[in-house]
Amino acid sequence: RGSRPSDTRSVPVPISVPGARLTPTVSPPQGFPGAGHPPPVGPYPGGPYGGGPPPGPYRQPPPGGPYGGPYGGPQPGPYGGAAPGGNTPPGVDPEVFSWFQSVDTDHSGFISIKELKQALVNNNWSSFNDETCLLMINMFDKTRSGRIDVYGFSALLRFIQQWRSLFQQYDRDQSGSISFSELQQAFSQMGYNLSPQFSQLLLARYSQRSPSPNPSIQLDRFIHICMQLQSLTDAFREKDTALQGNVRLSYEDFLSMVVTRML
Repeated sequence: RGSRPSDTRSVPVPISVPGARLTPTVSPPQGFPGAGHPPPVGPYPGGPYGGGPPPGPYRQPPPGGPYGGPYGGPQPGPYGGAAPGGNTPPGVDPEVFSWFQSVDTDHSGFISIKELKQALVNNNWSSFNDETCLLMINMFDKTRSGRIDVYGFSALLRFIQQWRSLFQQYDRDQSGSISFSELQQAFSQMGYNLSPQFSQLLLARYSQRSPSPNPSIQLDRFIHICMQLQSLTDAFREKDTALQGNVRLSYEDFLSMVVTRML
């Protein structure tokens, strides 16, 4: 039986925000983030665990963008086409298009995992890890080509704004990373009722290796953990039709659930 998961600067920079940094073609400046969920915002109504369904595929950031971020333009159009050279595509913020062209180092009209990884660094200047970059590419890759076009990139920036805003909200000591107590509080406020032992397990698995006795996670790992938690919770909820917080699964059903949800 499954357990009950929850009750429910030496160069100019495009943005100056703690958290992630976007590095276009030059060295370290400041920056920004599958199954397709924005950050969880509260308990699931009437359900025994957390992580409510979003009102739409991408929630809009507050006016002006969190922490002074310059985006918040119109919702992008359908994905799938390469960006027209030189001219800003309809529905895309001109500044976002400029960043897209900077990150698109091979001028293909698409952003690959390698290009995205080269453009994103954490608050401690470490690169985003491969798994999180792959997760984000998969989320916004509507053509299943392993790349995102300018519309997917625009949506991805909006999405990362949301995660970066949450990350800074939960980083209460403004250290640039999330500690054990901050992670526990984040899970609680997202509507997940998870044990301290589980949070410790996640920190041990996802924190950067260091001699520090107090492990913590950067923005890329925070995104990865929360997205996988949401995805697996959704998979569990599909099986828990009575919303009892427990299900009966065969071994192969369990494996299938994990494989299809681990992005």
